[in-house]
Amino acid sequence: MIFSHKAGPKKRQPAVAGRFYPAQREALVREVEAHIDLKAKKSPALGIVAPHAGFMYSGDVAGAVYSRIEIPDTVIIIGPNHTGHGEAVAVMTEGAWAMPMGDIAVDAELANAICEETFIAKRDSSAHQFEHSLETQLPFLQYFKKDFQIVPICLMRMKISVCKELSEGIVRAVNRLGKPVLVVASSDMTHYESHDSAGVKDRMAISCIQNRDPVGLYETVQSKKITMCGVNPVTVMLLCSESLGAKEAELVKYMTSGEVSGDMEHVVGYAGMIIK
Repeated sequence: MIFSHKAGPKKRQPAVAGRFYPAQREALVREVEAHIDLKAKKSPALGIVAPHAGFMYSGDVAGAVYSRIEIPDTVIIIGPNHTGHGEAVAVMTEGAWAMPMGDIAVDAELANAICEETFIAKRDSSAHQFEHSLETQLPFLQYFKKDFQIVPICLMRMKISVCKELSEGIVRAVNRLGKPVLVVASSDMTHYESHDSAGVKDRMAISCIQNRDPVGLYETVQSKKITMCGVNPVTVMLLCSESLGAKEAELVKYMTSGEVSGDMEHVVGYAGMIIK
């Protein structure tokens, strides 16, 4: 099948099943269950930060977050574009995502409304075809919520002014349709530094998120050269959450890949955070 730049498949196939997480349904359910806390108290959330590495590395952090939130019927998932394909702000506006635990429909109404509310958001599924940052959130969402829709948004690197413009368009669309949403920002933290170095840098970024300071986060990541791949998604999520009435932000769990692999010299950091 040939995919055009703008158009794409009506049903997106998994890009990293069998690599980042098990490709078989039963094995995937067991894998998710290994990373979650079924006794955790759940509460509504406006936004979250969750990592997107292989589940053996970042699953405990993602699971800790998803164990503690109530999931609404529509989830906006914003992730960084690692592949370079597609538009700078690529919104998949139709079809479904095929996953081992079942298909997930795109919320076409909200996705199209976002594209109508801000011209920087483009209808484009090609950016999503091979991108893992959104896909890795879905098994956790599916485990805790049987029926929901998603608005997948993939972002290239962009200026803070563009983050603000996109967030304003998202909020206008959400308010126009009047439906509760959860905004998931998919991001890993520092890449390929020592465990100690990553911890120092990541704490600076985490502090900005805890203070619900999107501009501070964006500027800190830039000035301190923090290799946080999802700084734009997290910035947009924080801006949206503030407009939607956020009152607090908490760090649920932080760890690095070195705590799993044993290699403490070349780690990736993972932070799980909830904004209410």
